[in-house]
Amino acid sequence: MNICVAGAGYVGLTTAAVLAELGHSVCCADPDKHKIKGLNGGVIPIQEPGLPEMVQRNSVCGRLRFFHDVPAAIAGNDILIIAVGTPPSEDGRADMTYVKSVLDMAAGVMNGHLTIVMKSTVPPGTGDWADAYLLEKGIGAQEFDVVSNPEFLREGTALYDSLHPERIVIGAAHEGAAEKVYGMYDRLEGEVVRTGRREAELIKYGSNSFLATKLSFINELSRVCDAYGADITQVAIGIGLDSRIGHKFLGPGIGYGGSCLPKDVSALIGAAAAKGVEMPLLGAAAGVNASQPDIYVSKLEAELGELKDGTRIAVWGAAFKEDTDDIRSSQAIVLMERLQERGCAITAYDPVVAPVLPGVAWAGSALDAVQGAEALVLATGWSQFKFIDWKEVKARMSGTIVVDGRNMLNRKLIEEAGLRYVGVGRP
Repeated sequence: MNICVAGAGYVGLTTAAVLAELGHSVCCADPDKHKIKGLNGGVIPIQEPGLPEMVQRNSVCGRLRFFHDVPAAIAGNDILIIAVGTPPSEDGRADMTYVKSVLDMAAGVMNGHLTIVMKSTVPPGTGDWADAYLLEKGIGAQEFDVVSNPEFLREGTALYDSLHPERIVIGAAHEGAAEKVYGMYDRLEGEVVRTGRREAELIKYGSNSFLATKLSFINELSRVCDAYGADITQVAIGIGLDSRIGHKFLGPGIGYGGSCLPKDVSALIGAAAAKGVEMPLLGAAAGVNASQPDIYVSKLEAELGELKDGTRIAVWGAAFKEDTDDIRSSQAIVLMERLQERGCAITAYDPVVAPVLPGVAWAGSALDAVQGAEALVLATGWSQFKFIDWKEVKARMSGTIVVDGRNMLNRKLIEEAGLRYVGVGRP
């Protein structure tokens, strides 16, 4: 198939690379000339394991090409995949500016039938709106189809998720359009869910909102474990053995972040409100998440006393999760901001990113970050932090407190080194 992917961000670039890997002829278009120049020179703008090699492999053989002239890239293709951002607006609803812009460009070059695949995360009713919008612009109903095909990629494992999908959701108004989109994935194994467009749009929002709620629940339960001196890791194991619940997303921590969960929870609450429906459960989940960094500030205060100007804290991690350079809505950064507000002197280290943050000094290594620190907080679960020499950490720190914000460190080794381990919901 001849496919144009509009948007060379995280979803667009990954989708384009995977479709090319499946044998399709793919052009990935983005108006950002600097980004496209870099991609044509082999520079991948995001951190995703395996993606540089896949892009290189398919670029060399000609199946994957990059363009900054988006209308020209759209022209002549059978399928247009819209994979642009839908950031939250001031009221929390999804901002559809970029989606509308792509539709405008497509309308200007449409020549023959075009199947428009909505990969961006969009509010329910967007497919119907896109239909009506193109008709208003004078495009005949027989010249296009709009299909909802949400993505379910996890940053850090996006290529695996794409090539081994748990489900492929196709929401279409016509069977022929659904079949065409299914043809893009006919080499993949995965449960195919065929629905209407609104159902497909809500599957995406519902999935992410449920995961966010599950994370907030286990984080809230970890607070109860702290209060009673119980171990949340054992509690989570017992809960997860119930097949109706499962173990995934039952890991307590500093809270969820990234480009999807916070935005999609907010957008679903906004979409429901537009129809007069309240979602107090989702609002509570978002509230728990927003307050989660304060739990770690309280843990530090319980160990160190009142945090004051000059209290030296080391923080490991800035990305919202391991194996990505994404700092959007990162709870690690929120924690650093809360500590900085109290006057703490923060030294941080992340293997990939070092954003400019007021009052935060960036170290060149994890060990350098703990030099002279009164306490250390693990905020992002990079695997390299598991294999640190804890005796060296003890030698470099001025204090002894290690707050494991992901419950992933070896408590025994930390305590054997003479440090005090403080976990999440663990006595």
